[in-house]
Amino acid sequence: MIKILANDGISQAGIDALTAKGFEVVTEKVAQEDLRNTINAENYEVLLVRSATTVRKDLIDACPHLKIVGRGGVGMDNIDVDYAREKGINVINTPAASSASVAELVFAHLFGMVRFLFDSNRQMPLSGDAEFKSLKKSYANGRELAGKTLGIIGFGRIGQEVAKRAIGLEMKVMAHDKFIDEANITLDFFNGDKKSFTIETESLKEVLSNSDFITLHIPKIGDKAVIGAEEIGMMKTGAGIVNAARGGVIDETALMFALDKEKLAYAGLDVFDNEPTPSIHICMHNAISLTPHIGAATLEAQDRIGTELADQIATHFNK
Repeated sequence: MIKILANDGISQAGIDALTAKGFEVVTEKVAQEDLRNTINAENYEVLLVRSATTVRKDLIDACPHLKIVGRGGVGMDNIDVDYAREKGINVINTPAASSASVAELVFAHLFGMVRFLFDSNRQMPLSGDAEFKSLKKSYANGRELAGKTLGIIGFGRIGQEVAKRAIGLEMKVMAHDKFIDEANITLDFFNGDKKSFTIETESLKEVLSNSDFITLHIPKIGDKAVIGAEEIGMMKTGAGIVNAARGGVIDETALMFALDKEKLAYAGLDVFDNEPTPSIHICMHNAISLTPHIGAATLEAQDRIGTELADQIATHFNK
């Protein structure tokens, strides 16, 4: 029987799909430093990870019996993908499974930002009973998303899912992508109707300087942040920014400075430098909406991820 170690977990739907085809699935978490010994001792042929476990060259070299490394989600920056494939390991992921969940979280942050929910939910338990009227006044200058411009940096699957929701909210959409010139966005309505839109991508400067809100859906490449002080300087005064992509895509120091100086009004962060120990200054900042890297963490997305991984594994082993 082929053994699978789902070291960062897998949905019950994924487990059921795999066991139905004769695989043995183990979900007990193994510490990073113990992985090589466990994989070899238990003869695991498949290692499934998410963002918590890394699969680097040393682990690949130490585990010659691995046939598949699977990433539940999109980004594979925690895996030495090219090296693994050179060693004959099939590296798989589920790029489409979590797109809708991440897109919805972007709007959770956007709505929370423009109506100050991120701060109100901190202050109401502390002083809502005694300072209700003053809190009401301080949060009375919220904004609507309808009619505003949303700039989407990175216009792949997730960026396009964000665009669908923005269009549904009557927002104007601008997009930038180094590899995509245009995309056709189709909205499916409850009654079976469809409406398609073609969005042409523009330069980064155009998107940054003309958007009321920016949302990032790009990988981190190298050490330099994509959005640093120079790029923030291009943005509208009073704009907001959301990062549900990867920690390090935004320069966190430049971001806090821009918030403190009121160049930017607010930010929403689902990802951080130095995860899982983000800066306390970021966590305590009163203009930042915070979530602990939960973009893909919906029940629906986890089921899709599990079953998609199961299908790819079964195909590899001709099950």
